[in-house]
Amino acid sequence: MEEEKRNVSLRQVIGAMLFAARQPVKISDLFKTIKDAAKNQGEEAEQFASIKEKDVESALRELQEEVGNSQSGLIIAEVANGFKFQTSHETGPWLRELLSIGKPARLSHPALETLAIVAYRQPVTKSDVESVRGVNVDAMIKNLLELQLIRIIGRSTLPGRPLLYGTTQKFMEHFGLASLNELPGLEQLARVPGEPEQRELNLEEADENEAGAGPMGEPAETEEQTGEQNESDTSEN
Repeated sequence: MEEEKRNVSLRQVIGAMLFAARQPVKISDLFKTIKDAAKNQGEEAEQFASIKEKDVESALRELQEEVGNSQSGLIIAEVANGFKFQTSHETGPWLRELLSIGKPARLSHPALETLAIVAYRQPVTKSDVESVRGVNVDAMIKNLLELQLIRIIGRSTLPGRPLLYGTTQKFMEHFGLASLNELPGLEQLARVPGEPEQRELNLEEADENEAGAGPMGEPAETEEQTGEQNESDTSEN
């Protein structure tokens, strides 16, 4: 007797793909994979041969709501322009104990200031960050590179061809951002806690002072164009 064909729902397929993926997966990539499977994986996968991308998005949103309401300690988060399974924030203390992680590491105020400047003004050079903060940021840049929250994305065409920095996908995942458009407004970062007193971080004033002089208005060569591979090199030419 021929074995009865077992059909799976689109939500099951999407859930399994998100669970197996190591990185956030875009809706377009889910759609492409499902369509490719219909061509390459035989009859079992052909049931989704005619689906549209909007069908994938609809099924994903339904699954996201279902998982969020399941009280399973899991959620489907939209981060870094994609979707991924992750544990809910409320379960953090027990997971840290299970994994012997201890208290979560926190960035220092100077590191957060430096990271905020890179995030809002990228691509940005080290000297531009220093002009905003008013102090040397070599150690902060090195620390953020090691934490993989920023990366070298190329070199400016300014004299000396200084390195350009931008944020990473890990930055997006760490702060739960689906895209850089979700960064809070500059007015929310107008005051950044300092030690021992409050320090004002006036990004708008810095933009005015450097209008026409910074890398934001300059053409930049990308990492691929320059062949820059070593992200640990923080020296400026």
